[in-house]
Amino acid sequence: MRFFSVALISVISFTQVAHLSAEDKKANPATEQAKAKIIAAGGSVLELAQNDDRLEIAFHLSDQKITDETLKTLAGLSKVASLNLRGTEVTSDGLAQLQHLKDLTHLHLEKTKVNDAGLKHLQQLPNLEYLNLYGTEITDAGLPQLNSLKKLKRLYVWQTTVTRPAGLALQEQITGLEVIGLPEEPKPVAAEKPELPKPVEKKPEEKKPEEKKAAEKKPEPKTEKKPEPKPAEKKAEKKPAEKPAEKKEAPEKPEKKDK
Repeated sequence: MRFFSVALISVISFTQVAHLSAEDKKANPATEQAKAKIIAAGGSVLELAQNDDRLEIAFHLSDQKITDETLKTLAGLSKVASLNLRGTEVTSDGLAQLQHLKDLTHLHLEKTKVNDAGLKHLQQLPNLEYLNLYGTEITDAGLPQLNSLKKLKRLYVWQTTVTRPAGLALQEQITGLEVIGLPEEPKPVAAEKPELPKPVEKKPEEKKPEEKKAAEKKPEPKTEKKPEPKPAEKKAEKKPAEKPAEKKEAPEKPEKKDK
């Protein structure tokens, strides 16, 4: 019985808390009106979670032109945790409209027209943890204005004129900060070795034209000549033996006929 009573009291308490939360939301017409204006301007409004009524507002996907005037729609809101203004026409003057967003932890300003003058307005955002200034006009001169943001953990400075020494100096001022996008550290120049004199190569002496022609001619192969026999050593050539002349028979005289 005692257990049942405790459980019943817990359910009643939870119901009352939920009812009070709903009443609180309904009791703030300025918040609902601001949400409606943001959506009408092309932005989006989402709650972070069911048990977290902080808002996430984004204008970077809007099909409308987002300017400093658009940021006036944030006037009726206080519990904003994230604001995305990437690629909009917002300038440094417009950032003055954000000074009342004390719960803001994430701010996207990449590809906007923000410069060093706008960073002074961010000093009023003590809970800022993430700041993206990629592709903006900030310089080394503006970074010291962020020294008071002690909760800042990520700062993006790609495609800006911020130098490596200035970024590292800011990291030393804020514990746990990482400045991302700084130029790479220059590599140390290796000491040049003294060049030793190269040995002089002797060129072969050019041959005279006559020597060149003689060298170009290939020597004819030598043929061994057999010694000719001396006249005395010549063997007598054997002539065929002459046959004795045959005797010619005298022609017979014709016999005289008797008269």
